[in-house]
Amino acid sequence: MFEMVSISARDTGGMELRNLRHFVALAEERSFTRAAARELIVQSGLSTSIRSLEKDVGGLLFIRGTRPVRLTAAGDALLPEARRTLAAADAARQAVQQVEGVLSGRFTIGTMDSIGHTLPFSAWLAEFALAHPGLEIVVTQQPALRMAELVAGGELDCALLPATRDAGLTVLPLISEPIVLACAPGHPLARKRTVRLADLDGERFVETPPGWAIRALIDETFDAAGLSRRIACEVTDWTTVVDLVAAGVGVALIPEGLNFARLPSPRLIPLADAHLERRLDFVYPAGPAASPATRRFLAVLESR
Repeated sequence: MFEMVSISARDTGGMELRNLRHFVALAEERSFTRAAARELIVQSGLSTSIRSLEKDVGGLLFIRGTRPVRLTAAGDALLPEARRTLAAADAARQAVQQVEGVLSGRFTIGTMDSIGHTLPFSAWLAEFALAHPGLEIVVTQQPALRMAELVAGGELDCALLPATRDAGLTVLPLISEPIVLACAPGHPLARKRTVRLADLDGERFVETPPGWAIRALIDETFDAAGLSRRIACEVTDWTTVVDLVAAGVGVALIPEGLNFARLPSPRLIPLADAHLERRLDFVYPAGPAASPATRRFLAVLESR
């Protein structure tokens, strides 16, 4: 029976980091073609690398002949250890190069889909990328709660998202903005100057999916108030939320800065009896777990 192999940056035995990197690429891409393209090698070279790693660990890592490619139980056991080993090796390399003032390797940062509407993230990223051309920068957009998990687990270096108190991460607050009601100009609530939560009981809502931080906040607020709402439509980007609200599909609670000035634009109305806000924070691992690239990007944000 295959035993779980625990490896670290200083105890990889005969395993090559290159083979571990190829293994992680194939596990994530689930396709020899895509993994080979990602690693800039031919498929036969990738296959040879995987077989070499399997020989080193003493067990099969992938089930051959399946599409998409599937991990064996041994592969499942090795994957988190392989990721940690590669991250440790990359951090060690960056630590040495940081002494020389040069950053290289892979820098992964998570952001929210709507961040460009509230913060000049593209400008920050461009400044950072131009200052550190040796870095391979990867930006990913996922639900905020999921990205916090990825940062805590070492799969993302850092992220810009609304931080929760129990995330276990270091948090740099960036901005906060009130959450307001958006409704179509012809909706009965559009005539009000402010609305109370009770006014929204039973209303049809256009919502973001579960896993988004703002959805969790709204769900908790309605549950605590003993109110209900009907989800008329659930979409994954704010532009579509605003469009559907303006068209009269339902109302929505949105960050105030997300009025996209569309025609017809929704009516935005403050809440009278609840203070809800959408925060954006820069989150990253505490202490030495933060990569050199993360600390350098943090300096850019702090200077702004």
